[in-house]
Amino acid sequence: MPGIMLFLILCAISATGYVMGRRKAATISGNDNRALHSNIPFHGANVALAVFLAGVLAMVGGSIIQSVVWQEDTSNTLAVVLTLFAAAVAFFVTFQRISLEYRARNVTEKLVKGVLIAAASIAILTTVGIVMSMLFETVNFFKQYSIADFFFGTNWTPRFQGESDLGMLPLLWGTMYVSFIALLFAVPVGLFAAIYLAEYAGPKVRGVAKPLLEVLAGIPTIVYGLFALITVGPMLRDYFAQPLGLSDSGSSVMTAGLVMGIMLIPFVSSLSDDIINAVPQAMRDGSYGLGATKSETIKQVVIPAALPGIVGAVLLAASRAIGETMIVVLGAGAAARLSLNPFEAMTTVTVKIVSQLTGDTDFASPETLVAFALGITLFVITLGLNVLALYIVRKYREQYE
Repeated sequence: MPGIMLFLILCAISATGYVMGRRKAATISGNDNRALHSNIPFHGANVALAVFLAGVLAMVGGSIIQSVVWQEDTSNTLAVVLTLFAAAVAFFVTFQRISLEYRARNVTEKLVKGVLIAAASIAILTTVGIVMSMLFETVNFFKQYSIADFFFGTNWTPRFQGESDLGMLPLLWGTMYVSFIALLFAVPVGLFAAIYLAEYAGPKVRGVAKPLLEVLAGIPTIVYGLFALITVGPMLRDYFAQPLGLSDSGSSVMTAGLVMGIMLIPFVSSLSDDIINAVPQAMRDGSYGLGATKSETIKQVVIPAALPGIVGAVLLAASRAIGETMIVVLGAGAAARLSLNPFEAMTTVTVKIVSQLTGDTDFASPETLVAFALGITLFVITLGLNVLALYIVRKYREQYE
């Protein structure tokens, strides 16, 4: 039986349990809620929830057991039998408990609370699973390659047929360089846009400009990468790099940084706009009462008050920039080098993670396992930025609530 069909049958049994539970509670109470400890709908909900949760748990458990024990069996018979049996047992037990004194509301609320806790735990367990999956392979990598050479090496030359140099400093330098240029472009533009929308724009202008600005956040990154490859890269090469004698290539750190900065503008502007609007109006009124102009109020009152939140927005944008891949692949190239020239091709950690795991290579080799070491390093960096940003934003919000 297909899983969808089994799930629909389980939903039908749960709905039947709800109707029958309500009907029994109404019958024994004479359709009077005052005669029951819990209202009539709680008895139906208790039966329905118990049947559904028991069936889902049995379905998942049966599928796991069957896939492990009978790997070639695709009939899914065990999952079907366990699901229907668990649903029937839950239906029988909860239906028999319905009485005038039964605390159906308490049991139902505990079941709902358990569902909510399980839903909240999914994100935590997923994060733990991601970290552990990368951590195990990272440990295997460091058993084959020196930790010092990886973190402090200045050469990145993987050779699948010989001795490799897997120093991550060129990749980390390229990641930070591209991110710095992106933030150098996105932060002023995004912040000025946020100040205009929050302090100067009228309701009609704001209602049109803000959604149009946020459209940039919905454009796929591959489209930004094509824009960098076809338009921005050749333009920078023809008008800046070649006349200055810096480079003859359209792929460069500057290309990827500028296009990534365009992508980050809505992140900075939207968060900064919300933070600026959160500054109490009383602070603006007090500044106006002292004779300050609008620009002086923004410069000396609003921005200093909103600065912690703006810093948090910038850090969140930085973590987004550090994890970008497609724009760098198409805009900055794949050369791992340490250079200060912004018009030279460089690469980032995310690009090399993709390249090391792509192709027909030995998964147990250090040239492949290095991708997990790069991933866990990038994870720690972005996690630190996110935690710092959330701490700063939370501290700012508590200041005015």
